[in-house]
Amino acid sequence: MLRALAFGSLIAYLVLSVVAIDNDLTNCNCDDEGFWGIHSILECQKLMLSLTIAKFLTALVSCATAITLLTLIPLLLKVKVRELFLRQNVFELDQEVGMMKKQKEASWHVRMLTREIRKSLDKHTILYTTLVELSKILDLQNCAVWMPNESRTEMNLTHELKTSSSNNYHLSLPINDPDVLEIRGSKGVRILRPESALGAASSRGSSESGAVAAIRMPMLQVSNFKGGTPELVDTCYAILVLVLPAANSRVWSYHEMQIVDVVADQVAVALSHAAVLEESQLMSEQLGEKNLALQQAKKNAMMASQARNSFQKVMSHGMRRPMHSILGLLSMFQEENMSFEQRIIVDTMVKIGHVLSTLINDVMEISTKDNGRFQLEMRPFGLHSMIKEASCLAKCLCMYKGFSFDFNVQISLPDQVIGDERRAFQVILYMVGYLLNVYNGQGTVIFRVSQESGIDGKDDKTLGVWRSSMPDEHYIKFDIGISEQSSQSDGSISAVNHASRRHISNEVKEGLSFSICKKLVQMMQGNIWISPNVIGVAQSMTLVLRFHTRPSFGRAIFAQGRSTEPVSNSQFRGLRVILADDDGVNRMVTKKLLEKLGCQVTSVSSGFECLIALTTAEKSFKIVLLDLHMPEMDGFEVALRIRKLCSQNWPSIIALTASAEEYVMERCLQVGMSGVIRKPILLQGMADELRRVL
Repeated sequence: MLRALAFGSLIAYLVLSVVAIDNDLTNCNCDDEGFWGIHSILECQKLMLSLTIAKFLTALVSCATAITLLTLIPLLLKVKVRELFLRQNVFELDQEVGMMKKQKEASWHVRMLTREIRKSLDKHTILYTTLVELSKILDLQNCAVWMPNESRTEMNLTHELKTSSSNNYHLSLPINDPDVLEIRGSKGVRILRPESALGAASSRGSSESGAVAAIRMPMLQVSNFKGGTPELVDTCYAILVLVLPAANSRVWSYHEMQIVDVVADQVAVALSHAAVLEESQLMSEQLGEKNLALQQAKKNAMMASQARNSFQKVMSHGMRRPMHSILGLLSMFQEENMSFEQRIIVDTMVKIGHVLSTLINDVMEISTKDNGRFQLEMRPFGLHSMIKEASCLAKCLCMYKGFSFDFNVQISLPDQVIGDERRAFQVILYMVGYLLNVYNGQGTVIFRVSQESGIDGKDDKTLGVWRSSMPDEHYIKFDIGISEQSSQSDGSISAVNHASRRHISNEVKEGLSFSICKKLVQMMQGNIWISPNVIGVAQSMTLVLRFHTRPSFGRAIFAQGRSTEPVSNSQFRGLRVILADDDGVNRMVTKKLLEKLGCQVTSVSSGFECLIALTTAEKSFKIVLLDLHMPEMDGFEVALRIRKLCSQNWPSIIALTASAEEYVMERCLQVGMSGVIRKPILLQGMADELRRVL
């Protein structure tokens, strides 16, 4: 705008100058004639001035044009660049649209292929459907699947689209083939070399085969998902090989390889689902088999439980209860006036009865427990009397078998000790019986008892017991052996003896009975072993047991072990007692024992009868004897109902039971019982318990 104003001002100034000159010259009186006249000169000047102005204006226009071009050139360049950018965007958009069309087409093919694949959960059907659909979509010449064998040493051709009868190519390749290793170790589609063994085997060497592509497919199992992702575990891979036809020199395009990549992932997922289904079906079958096995085991356990209950019932009714009745009757005979020989016989019968009763109780207790252990009865007893009784029984057995008997006991043995008297007696009788069963000939049974004092020079491994330096502990050694009679003149005796031992020479090994006996001895913290002779037959058995003594207050303890007070019926005369026991024989024997003490006894066979007798009796009962294992209503339930009917401290309730468990006594106290009499019920034991309760 400023340049245009300046240019206009300049032109106006020049025009005004020409007009002014013209006006001034008109007043001039010069000569107007000739070439060099004033008018001619003025015309020339006007012409020159016009040309000058024209040139000047032309120069001004040129300058303006030049100045304008300086601003127009960048604009033109900018427009040109924008045009090129737009053309590039149009080209890229065309490419993207083409790719989108191809992707849409590929996704459609993949969806269709996936739909066909997922119509089945069978592995072989999935793979065959994959080969057929890929061949249709990509127009393949052949398609094959290679899988590793069980040992993963070879890749086998398992599925093929077009089978060939040609046997020139192997249907298996080593797992360390370069192409196999490369494909298994990489992701995505790999184009195989023309000389590839995998490609040649997949195309079967056909001249119509073109470019070959391959991709791995993970064969996932349920175990692949335990403890981590599939990438962190050893995954098994199959290889999918695709062969293009050789026509038109066709090569693999990007979108075709992309389709193959996506399809391989879908096939891997479908195969994993099929594997999971197959394994779930297998697990279901295994669970069914285990369920059947568990049901059979449950049935066997119930049968075993029924057999055990039947065994316990037979043992209880057929052996334990009759033995308790016998012992109760024998305890009555012990209080009678008898001759010395009669008393020895009765005492021996009582001792053997106690041994058999303990053995029966142990068998029943072991049958109810899974660990095979039972509680020891650690009580004070007289060791000398126990050894004397055992030697008497051993002598009787030896005489019955035709053997002589020799008895030797160390004088310094302690008398009053604490231990399980009955089971120690059992073991001694077992040792005698074992040796007498081994030998059928004549000889002498030697029974020696001594105390093991000091451990210097002793082989503790042989004794097998734990030793301590406690002054109240004593290790008693029982040694029973057989010394045979040898006859040099009569060889027939030796021949008979050897013949009788020939069929038992293998029995020196520890049998089942000896193992049970040894386990019992080890529970008593002792040991037992067999010493064979030169020909391998058991010649002696040795038993070492540990007993305790309490010298400081031993008399008080042993005074509690067995009452020496004579049984008197003056204290119990007229005592009203009600007895409830479901076993008729035991009920009769217990009633006789109570009547022997002078009690007035009312016996009933069930808990209901006991409650009825208590509520309807004209005179009150002071003692109630209840068997704890009555049917329908046991002794605990009867005791609870008695305490609800009567006062808390009257009448006194005493339980009758053969169990030696500690919880029985605790439960008896909880239900309000005053005492417990353990079977077998003896006259002296019943008198002591009644005296304590009263």
